Amino acid sequence: MNEIYVRIADWQKDNADIRRIRESVFVVEQAVPIELEWDAEDEEAVHFLAFEKDFAVGTARLLRDGHIGRVAVLKDWRGLKAGDALLRTAIAEAERRGLRRQMLSAQVYATRFYERHGFAVISEEYIDAGIPHMDMLRLSA
Repeated sequence: MNEIYVRIADWQKDNADIRRIRESVFVVEQAVPIELEWDAEDEEAVHFLAFEKDFAVGTARLLRDGHIGRVAVLKDWRGLKAGDALLRTAIAEAERRGLRRQMLSAQVYATRFYERHGFAVISEEYIDAGIPHMDMLRLSA
């Protein structure tokens, strides 16, 4: 059985792993232009890495306002619950920081995944980086 664990990443020290995962998933697989993938918020965000043994297989980030984003798991590791582990960790960190409202922009195909974690759709469908998205919100108790 595969053991997935998640830890808070250091943007400087873990940058190569974060870039490898996000570029593989978003830029290569989903054809997101590389200039749209990286932004100034990365330096201020809390980043997370999911590992199988000592190999980073997924990442996500949490912004100061409670936005969770850039949730990505490498293709060969999907289905092993790395995405669930990343999202649970990001939600827990948001709550630890007092962020009762967690928001995200979900690719439409992934809305059910986020609904399983307590998020609800709060917008109509829109296109971001050429991909259909919907805004979602989760309120902590």
